Amino acid sequence: MSNTGSTAALGRTARMERTTSESTVLVEINLDGTGVSDISTSVPFYDHMLTALSKHSLIDMTVKATGDTHIDVHHTVEDVAITLGEVLRTALGNKAGIRRFGEATVPLDEALAHAVVDVSGRPYLVHAGEPAGQEYHLIGGHFTGSLTRHVFEAITLHAGICLHMNVTAGRDPHHIVEAQFKAFARALRAAIESDPRVEGIPSTKGAL
Repeated sequence: MSNTGSTAALGRTARMERTTSESTVLVEINLDGTGVSDISTSVPFYDHMLTALSKHSLIDMTVKATGDTHIDVHHTVEDVAITLGEVLRTALGNKAGIRRFGEATVPLDEALAHAVVDVSGRPYLVHAGEPAGQEYHLIGGHFTGSLTRHVFEAITLHAGICLHMNVTAGRDPHHIVEAQFKAFARALRAAIESDPRVEGIPSTKGAL
């Protein structure tokens, strides 16, 4: 059961508060920012990943969250991702004039991740290539490797975007996750950018 506060949008900005019995979340973004962030989720490694997402997507981002992390960080991590997806969808508006598609391949030392984004209005995630056992690693003492896919599932579902994420190399669990967040950030940055040659909605259907 959730109590979701009002979502406001002005320009390409949005803000949402989401409260459940498991967490309290506030997310505010500006799609046309410079990558300035203020992140505090009570999950340190997640803070690190969201800071990287903001920095490399150039989306200004404020995220404040508290939750029942004494039980598990899963609820807080998931609820932040849900709220982030909702504000992305809201801030994008009708998506007129955007490039729509974005692609990025990002290395982090031995790790390499490839992300392709389609701001399609149809949520879909393909997530592949993580080495066997990655999902069981506890990173930073709190963040389980399996949460990486779960975060991308929640964002894509609630933002209404398609994401193909493929890890093509990697050994260190931290590097493998961080390369994915940075690749997603760069692909998202390209997809949501304005294209001066695009008139209206970039779809033959006339809607995204």
